[in-house]
Amino acid sequence: MSQAPEASRGPVVTPVRVVIGVCLLAPFVAMLWVGSYAKTDPAFIGIPFFYWYQMAWVLISTALTAIAYRLWQRDQRARKGGAGK
Repeated sequence: MSQAPEASRGPVVTPVRVVIGVCLLAPFVAMLWVGSYAKTDPAFIGIPFFYWYQMAWVLISTALTAIAYRLWQRDQRARKGGAGK
């Protein structure tokens, strides 16, 4: 009897990929949990909390997406480099 090749086992879950998933999931959770930011205080330079919290998440989401992208690139390079050995 022959065994199936290791490549057919499916996707591999690694700690790096979990971090990538958390980076991409965090903005969705933060924005869908409306009760946590549906208020006017504390105001920041006259802008109610509801608005500046959402705008802050635009910047945070950008940073988290960039981090996830860099981690994904590093993970792909490591997989290709490890497969050739």
